[in-house]
This record gives sequence, structure tokens and C-alpha cells, in this order.
Amino acid sequence: MRDHVCVVLLTGLGDVIHGLPVANALKRADPSTRITWVVEPMPAPVLDAHPAIDEVVVFEKRRGLPGVLDLREKMSRLRPDVTLNFNIYFKSVFPTLFSGAARRVGFDRDRARDLTWLVANERVPGLRRHTQDMFLELLGPLGIDPEPLEWRLEPTAAERERQAAFFAVFERPVVGIVPTSAHRAKDWVPGRWAALVDTLDREFGFDSVLLGGPSELEQAVAQEIHSAARAKPVLAMGDGIRPLLWRIHGLDLLIAPDTGPLHMARAMSVPVVGLYGHTNPWRVGPYGKYEDLWVDRYNDPGAAPDPSIADPRHGRMERITVPDVAQRVQVAVDRYGVGLSHGT
Repeated sequence: MRDHVCVVLLTGLGDVIHGLPVANALKRADPSTRITWVVEPMPAPVLDAHPAIDEVVVFEKRRGLPGVLDLREKMSRLRPDVTLNFNIYFKSVFPTLFSGAARRVGFDRDRARDLTWLVANERVPGLRRHTQDMFLELLGPLGIDPEPLEWRLEPTAAERERQAAFFAVFERPVVGIVPTSAHRAKDWVPGRWAALVDTLDREFGFDSVLLGGPSELEQAVAQEIHSAARAKPVLAMGDGIRPLLWRIHGLDLLIAPDTGPLHMARAMSVPVVGLYGHTNPWRVGPYGKYEDLWVDRYNDPGAAPDPSIADPRHGRMERITVPDVAQRVQVAVDRYGVGLSHGT
């Protein structure tokens, strides 16, 4: 029975996007299924107005015990039939238990951490794989086919109006750049972004937009790039997840390290050049698409794809050069027609 399904997928942004094909598959299998999603505040706006999500419960974990008690109160009335716990850390124990579902599906002991496997009474075994593949496995106990994969992530009608106004000022193809991630070790060398902006302008005839959040670090890096670049990029930082979504949707190309906006672009079929040195793109790269646009310095040349490898590799982001990224941009132009239809 799956009349009401509770999805426990708290954070981060990329993981929440990877959960959308599961929600869509549930709804496609039975449109009457009610889906409640428990999420933390930062990625919660991704779920706004999503056609497969009936209710969003926000877990303010950073409030500590008051946040946990508030979550328990919010969930006391839900009583879903099935809870799917996608997260593998202890924070997911609270919403999984508070759901009160008779069926609690999660990952087995080999793939979960912090004893989270103990709160699942149906544990899905398997190997460590791409995050998207692992999430799709949770549909198995429910007998639901995940195919075809659908994200259904797109701007609302009102957001499309704002998008049109934002992009109307550009006369050339627009490349979005996300220079920072949630973990500095994943980030590219800050000083190289400005040189890339100038390369995009000089060699490709592209304009650049800097995208990101409101943190002091993100703002500082963006200002540094803006100051150093000859071809001044547009600053579009820090005004929320939904503006980030509709801006990415309107781009010709996105360039980013391992961070949530990269997966947002892939979900909306916006070509994305991913920069990988610290993390394994076969595990966390854009799922099933744009692999030819990766700059992969995590794996040694000739190494076979192995998404089970998760250990960070330090000092490898520094191996990525501006010409490396420019070469992938050229591939995006040649294979995906990036910029060729701009303004038509």
C-alpha cells in the first residue's frame, strides 16, 4: 500500500534534485498517491509548485532541540503509509521515526551511516553508485519502474516573465558561472575564473553571469572575479534558490564545480561543464548526460569509470587549467550547439 508516501530527503540541493525522478515515478504509477516531502530550509524552494509534491514539511535542524520538537509537531498528523529515507546521516532519523509509517524504506548497513539503517524496516542492499542510481533503488520495494526519468523542474509562469526581463539585456550567448560550492576543497582556483571569463568573451563571444548564494565567501569570490576580469561579468548573487533556478534555465551553458546548481542545470537540460578534481564525477557528476563536458582530474588518465570510489582527492582541482575548460566549452558549441540559436 502506498496511498501516502513520505519522502525524507533533507539536503543538499543536488540530492534534492536527484530525488525528483523518484517523486515523479511515484505519481506516474498512481496519480492518487499523496507525496509529502521533509526537507531543510535551503533546498526547500526547489519543491515549490512542483507537480508531483503535495506537501512540504520544513525541518529546521539548525534550531537544535526546538527544531526537532517542531518537526515532531508538524509530522504528528501525517501518518503516511510508506516513508522513504534517502539520507544516510543521523539527522534523517527524526523525520523517519516521526512519520509513524508502517513501512520505512532506507539503505542497508553497508551504505548508511550513523546507525540510520536501524530506523528502516525495509533495507535496500547494493553497491555504492551514482547518487541518482542509489535513490532510484528505493523504488524497488514498492515495485515501481523509475523509467522514464523525469525531473519536471522548471520556472513558473511568473518566473518566466522575470527570466525574460533578465536576459533581454544580453545580445550574445550567456554562460553562467558558479565559482564556489559548499566545500572549498571542491572549488577551482579563484584566480583562474577571471581569465576564463575573458576567454569566453574573446574566443567565443559569450557573456558571463556569476551565480551563487549570499554567503560572505561567495560574495567575496564573485567580487574578486568581477574586479580582475576585463570582460565584466554580470553579478547575480544571493537572492534565493528560485531566481537561481530560472536564471540557469535561461542560460546557454553553465560552468561549475561539484555543486547543486550543476545538477539543476542537468535536470533542465542546460549543457553544463563540470569541474572535478576533489570528487568523483562518475559518482556525483551530471547524471547520464554531458559526460563529454567534464573536466576530470579526479580520475587518472585511462582509469575505468568506478562510481563506488568516494574518497576525496586533495590538490587535484589545481590541475585544471583555463585551456582545459575552454576546450570543453568548444565541445559544448560543436556537439550541443551552445550559443548557435541565441536570439532566434
